[in-house]
Amino acid sequence: MAAPLQRITDRDDERIAGFVSIRERDLTGREGRFIAEGTVVLRMLAAAHRATLERRVLHLAPPSPLRGEDARRADEGVFPQISSQPAPSSGAARHLLPAGEKGNPAASLDVAVERGAGQGIIAEAILLLENRVEGLRPLLSEFPDDIPVYVADGAVFDAIAGFNMHRGVLALGRRAGMPSMEALVAGLPPKSLVLAACGISNHDNIGSMFRNAAAFGVDAILLDETCCDPMYRKAIRVSVGSVLSVPFSREGSISAMLERLQGEGFAVCGLSPRGEVALADIPPSPRTALLMGTEGEGLPAAILSSIRTARINQRPGLDSLNVATATGIALHQVATINGFV
Repeated sequence: MAAPLQRITDRDDERIAGFVSIRERDLTGREGRFIAEGTVVLRMLAAAHRATLERRVLHLAPPSPLRGEDARRADEGVFPQISSQPAPSSGAARHLLPAGEKGNPAASLDVAVERGAGQGIIAEAILLLENRVEGLRPLLSEFPDDIPVYVADGAVFDAIAGFNMHRGVLALGRRAGMPSMEALVAGLPPKSLVLAACGISNHDNIGSMFRNAAAFGVDAILLDETCCDPMYRKAIRVSVGSVLSVPFSREGSISAMLERLQGEGFAVCGLSPRGEVALADIPPSPRTALLMGTEGEGLPAAILSSIRTARINQRPGLDSLNVATATGIALHQVATINGFV
């Protein structure tokens, strides 16, 4: 049951301070919070919020004492004890998925419930343009009544955001903690598909990669420390909310990722225009990790020389595909041969 609507008539109202000057805050940061924009992303946030609460109630990931490096990381807001193991699917949450959207990866509530539980995603507030309220009442009812829902007319809404927000649907959320790469990999099931990437600096690309990952059943995404933040507003929007459902870590180097994945028995394949085999010739493996490099130079030569590499066959004359497009093609192939889709 949604909370009663609260009307906002002044952009300086302290209740909506987290929504003010969105673009400027995109650049300066939100101290662990994020903006969810649009109806589909709001639906994913509802499912992720529910999943987090279910996990807490069921004590699926009881905290263990932290020592040494883990304790230091926890002080910095990074929580390696968070498990990536999926929570049981909630039948109560399934009806959030509207008929006709079952083929949309962003609207898959089973994904959000099962995989988002380890993300620690919490909704904090919702801000709507007044003419959007009636059409969103069924979705709003899926948020607990302690999540405030604010409503404003067009002039006030745009003044709050700092620009014309024609979608008229915003939510403020928080990610309680990010699992470490070590913990994320250690918690993966025996049959797993992982996407790893280094140096992805474009938020459109990172968002599209998450959307592709959700569509093709990726269990975890590992980003190195040079990748841009997936919790950036535009990345979340481009991913149509998949950033809120696919477990990920963002830390360390691609070399450390590779060492960890190989140590856990993953067959690792790096994608490169000069790959040694065609993508279609990658052999199946119950644990597969696909490595993607930066938009310009691709994967470092030292990494390519230490792993199996594959290429997407294309006509001559073009250097390579966009990294997000290449990721989608490659994940479809790998997911298909390993029975993930």
